[in-house]
This record gives sequence, structure tokens and C-alpha cells, in this order.
Amino acid sequence: MSAGIRKAILIYNPVSGDHNIPHRLDQITSRFQEKGVLLQPYRLEEGKGPDLSFVLKDGNYSFAIGAGGDGTLNNIVNVILKSKLDIPMGIIPSGTCNDFARSLNIPFDVNDCIDVILSGITAEVDVGLVNEEYFFLNTCAGGLFVDASFTTHSELKKNFGTFAYYLKAATEVTNIKPFKIEMKTDTATVKEQILIFLILNGKHGAGFSNLVREANVSDGIMDIILIKNCTHIDLAAMFFKVLSNDSLNDRHVMILRSKTCEIKSSNPVPLSIDGERGPDLPISVRFINKAIKVFVPS
Repeated sequence: MSAGIRKAILIYNPVSGDHNIPHRLDQITSRFQEKGVLLQPYRLEEGKGPDLSFVLKDGNYSFAIGAGGDGTLNNIVNVILKSKLDIPMGIIPSGTCNDFARSLNIPFDVNDCIDVILSGITAEVDVGLVNEEYFFLNTCAGGLFVDASFTTHSELKKNFGTFAYYLKAATEVTNIKPFKIEMKTDTATVKEQILIFLILNGKHGAGFSNLVREANVSDGIMDIILIKNCTHIDLAAMFFKVLSNDSLNDRHVMILRSKTCEIKSSNPVPLSIDGERGPDLPISVRFINKAIKVFVPS
């Protein structure tokens, strides 16, 4: 390859969000080619084509771009970190929620995202690690509603966006089943009957904004939200607060901060990692400070 030409890879999920990225591949590759970047598209589809880890390790890319939602970015980050690759990641948020992109103030217009990546400005961000095996960028969650992200039909998400999750969650309210957890953090042990726990890297999770306003993706600390057992009415009031972009300040909510935590329960608890199905409890979680570089606005 001649001097001055760089090579990058665009890893896209064809069914993320409104399914629009496949129709814009020519526009995206053209923008990068104009700036001396040869962009190789990689269609993220399990079981088809060469494995992403092989492609990334073998490709000698200057950077990787993820076009999709939080699950797509999760897939890419796991490959980069497990393969010990030292390359930055660009983001074109085209999923349903795009919580991590929102925490970094990544724009949603494709051309604006390309401008961010071509500017070359990066930030080092934290990554969570579950059971020393599963990396996550934004959220590890368990309990009520958390399986909505991976059980909601893709066409429903395409047509209704984040609202599709709320529709799915609404159908589950009558099946509220609290579960008892024991959680150990750096400074506390909590034994509580809860409905949901959320371990956050950024401010946003499950499509909700500003769940923890002071959260910082580069401080090496996880923010843990526990929603205790409560009535349907109390739960509805909390969701109304969050949907209204109000503070999650409620007597049924506990917020903890820690670098590590362990969670166990005697109940089977569905677990979601960046919107994808994760392992069952018990789990151990630790945060790795500034584990990966991401292109960000200036």
C-alpha cells in the first residue's frame, strides 16, 4: 500500500435500528477514500464469513468503526481487547438506543460521525469486565425488563425505536417478581429484595437518559443502581421520572459507586450485557480504567 494511504474497517450490523447503514455504504466509503482511508466493510452476521477476530488481527487496520447499537460496539470491543489490539474505535450510532454513543456526545448524523472520526481526536474510556470473560462498554443489568432488548423483534425496534422496549416492558409489569441479591462492593455489602440492578459506565442505559448524571466513562468507577421491591404504582412513578429526564431520586432506589462488585442470588436472574444476553448470576465485575481509545468530538 502506498505511503499516505491508511486502511480501516467498517463493522456494521445490517439489522440495527432502522436498517439504514447497508444503503449508505457507498457514501461512507467515499467520504473516507477522499481523505486517503481505504475502508473495508465487514457485515456482522454470526456464523457467516470469516471470524471478526481473525479479520481484525490479520488486517493491519489503523482503526475500526462500529456502525450499529450498543450490542454491535460490545462485539467489536470484545474482539479488540481479547486480541490485544491497540487500535482506536470510531462510532456511527445506528442502533435502537445507542446509550454509549450518547454518553460520549457522538452525533447521530452519519456525515457528522465521519467528521469526528477523521478529526483524529480520541478519548480513553473505561470498560467493564464480567467474570474475567465478557467486556462491556455501557451496561450490565439484571432483573425485570432487562431481557426486553434481546427479545423485542427487530421489526418492532425498526418501526418504533426505543419506544419498542417500553412497549415490551409494559407487557411484563404484571409479572413483577422481586429477587434477593447479595452484593459486595469495595466499601459495602448489600442484601436486598430488588426488581432491577444496573451497572453503568456512562450516564445512559436501556434508552433512558441521565440515569446517573455525574457518571464518567473515564474515571475507573462503575455506578450501580438498585431498584428495590416496590408496588406497580411506585415503579410507574419512577419510570415517569426517568422518561421526564428527572433525577432518579427515590426512596426505592439505591446508588453505589465502586471499582469492583460481586453479585449473587438464589433466584435465576436474566442478565443483559450491553443489550445482549449474558451469563446467569453469580457474577463478578471489575472496571478497567481507560482500556480503549474512542474517537470523540473535539
